[in-house]
Amino acid sequence: MKDTELKLNDILALDRTRLAAERNLMAWLRTALSMISFGFTIYKFLQMFQAQSQVPALYPDAPRNFGLALIGIGTFALLVACVQHWRYVKKLRADQPYNPWDLTIVVAILIGLFGLLVFVSMLFRSGPLG
Repeated sequence: MKDTELKLNDILALDRTRLAAERNLMAWLRTALSMISFGFTIYKFLQMFQAQSQVPALYPDAPRNFGLALIGIGTFALLVACVQHWRYVKKLRADQPYNPWDLTIVVAILIGLFGLLVFVSMLFRSGPLG
């Protein structure tokens, strides 16, 4: 009976650790989404401000470059966090088959693809986002 309790305790400990890893990925997801949206907002706000200004800007590409930097950092951080999460969950239960495709990683990948789309759109100044 003692062996069963230890085994159950081990299983519960693995589940707690996996959930902690998911919370960590969600924190990275929130941070990356904030950086992506803030970079896009800064770019669009300053672009509109420059268009309404009577004085020509000294560095007209500065808002775009700053926005690209924030979006690039946010997207890269999310990509690295997804890879790190994937490897950690895979290593955590190496002896048992585990499907790492939980909702958190799927949403993180979708937000990462959106960040990449915004980055490319702003970089080439094409589409509705550029």
